[in-house]
Amino acid sequence: MTDLLERVHSREWFYRFELPDGTATATYHGGGLDQIHETRWNMLESILDAEFPAGQRNLRAVDLAAHQGWFSVHLAQAGIANVTGVDTRAEHVADARLITAAMGLSNVEFIHSDVFDLDPKALGTFDLVLMLGLIYHLENPIGALRLARALCGRLCLIETQVVPGMSGMVDFGSYHFVRPLRGSFGIIDETDETHGSETGTTGICLVPSIQALTWLLTKVGFSRCQILRPPPGAYEQLRHGKRVMVAAWV
Repeated sequence: MTDLLERVHSREWFYRFELPDGTATATYHGGGLDQIHETRWNMLESILDAEFPAGQRNLRAVDLAAHQGWFSVHLAQAGIANVTGVDTRAEHVADARLITAAMGLSNVEFIHSDVFDLDPKALGTFDLVLMLGLIYHLENPIGALRLARALCGRLCLIETQVVPGMSGMVDFGSYHFVRPLRGSFGIIDETDETHGSETGTTGICLVPSIQALTWLLTKVGFSRCQILRPPPGAYEQLRHGKRVMVAAWV
């Protein structure tokens, strides 16, 4: 364990992990991003306690785009019996495996895979699906939501940036065929940043409006969804509705 902790402390991390010896990882942003992760976890933990009370967590969870495994670790520490993290970057998976080994966690594993290469039939369904900070980095966010539904046996939590919405009626081919807008997507260009560890892999990002996201969740097969209220002192984007966390139930 000491050797593992030494390896952890030999570098800087994206997340601040609390380690078994009472120390914490150093971050390369000086803690400037800690609040967003803590707000996400506070929101996640609140609904986790409501849906899956402590002592009743003989459950499977999957963390899509797990990065270095911060949320996977928190789920494992919260008593979820089996946690699977997935990430497309090999270095993230290696980091996540190092952290969980250093923390002595045996109820979490990590898969190196693009989310679109996952086979829901092979993986089976999970009681809890996390999709935090993912869909706004994708050029196919609808496909990702369909995947989340295929993997979900009960509850899915999606956290994402959102863009201003559009509403109204449009002529769809002719003024005889008028259709309502169900929301909108904004296109964000990350094509010069795909080398970064916190960006998408293709660089073309379709970011939904809140209306688009909630409408899509029901159309891909969730029975209902709810926008979660951020806690007091939340990260400013979540506090002001520039990001949202949405719970969707099967």
